[in-house]
Amino acid sequence: MSKEAIIGKALRREFLTVEEGAELFRTLPLGELMIAGNEIRKTLHPGKEVTWIIDRNVNITNVCISGCRFCNFYRPAGSPDTYITPMDEYSRKIKEMESLGGNQLLLQGGMHPHLGIEFYEDLFRELKRRFPKLKLHALGPPEIAHLAKLSSLSFREVLKRLMNAGLDSLPGAGAEILSDRVRKILSPVKCPVTDWLNVMREAHKLGLTTSATMVFGHIETLEERLQHMVYIREVQEEKPSGSKGFLSFIPWPFQDKNTVLRKKDGIINRVTPEEYIRMIAISRIMLPNVPNIQASWLTVGKETGQMCLHAGANDFGSIMIEENVVSVAGASYKFDSAGICKAILEADFKPCRRNQQFEKMD
Repeated sequence: MSKEAIIGKALRREFLTVEEGAELFRTLPLGELMIAGNEIRKTLHPGKEVTWIIDRNVNITNVCISGCRFCNFYRPAGSPDTYITPMDEYSRKIKEMESLGGNQLLLQGGMHPHLGIEFYEDLFRELKRRFPKLKLHALGPPEIAHLAKLSSLSFREVLKRLMNAGLDSLPGAGAEILSDRVRKILSPVKCPVTDWLNVMREAHKLGLTTSATMVFGHIETLEERLQHMVYIREVQEEKPSGSKGFLSFIPWPFQDKNTVLRKKDGIINRVTPEEYIRMIAISRIMLPNVPNIQASWLTVGKETGQMCLHAGANDFGSIMIEENVVSVAGASYKFDSAGICKAILEADFKPCRRNQQFEKMD
């Protein structure tokens, strides 16, 4: 199929194959790829609004058994600098977040070998008791799979119990690249691709809103990136009528500072601004059934993030109060509410604050 025919197929919001996506990514000039991504964005989001959110990241614990080679945040159990966040610290951080206008807590947990589902049920219930309006965007498929194994439960049972305890939405954490070849090298203890996807299938059947992510720019191939998107697209197609499924897709480059992958294997982040913009555009093209594409300004900076808004992205993410995992690996960009709005306006768009359900807040 010619490039022109592939672009026509994409603009009709038909599903491209991995081979067709690779052809566009490799051969189209950046400007043409951006135009295609932007045209699809406009069919889904007419107008000039770009959404953003105020939330806060809190790490439940830094103990994790996954041993991911791209993460230098985790600590093995028994290390002297491990922690489990105490309730008074949650309260202090939530109050600070609320003073800034936010009501969503992004709870990132490690795969702790000794914390079963009862720990998370108690935590979620106590947080909701103290802060009834709080929204919990928590854990991710690897943690759900880990809890299922630890507690001898199905994925569905784990999700139902956590939802009953207060879970509002499930992040797409731990996806990295949905390739078992890559996962066996980078994070061999984390769940395989099938489990990650099946957790999300069960979440969608239960009506739980989710997101999907990708960490790229390390040992994966372009075809593995595109297959990752195809998997997301297929699971989205399966979601029950009335389920929101994946509301957003967020790709970002591997952050290499002080990681095992860099120190021992010599793998560094070589993703250029142009390549990141290409990834945003091809994400919008490959995922016509996922409504929102987010530009990760945290990892690529303001100017590249702004360009992504002209390449298919319609969301600028969060001001990211207290982000630890990618920050300790080299992501150093910061925004407050005024700064994120200014950046969106400078790109000739209208900032619109949202919640995790992508409902407008302003």
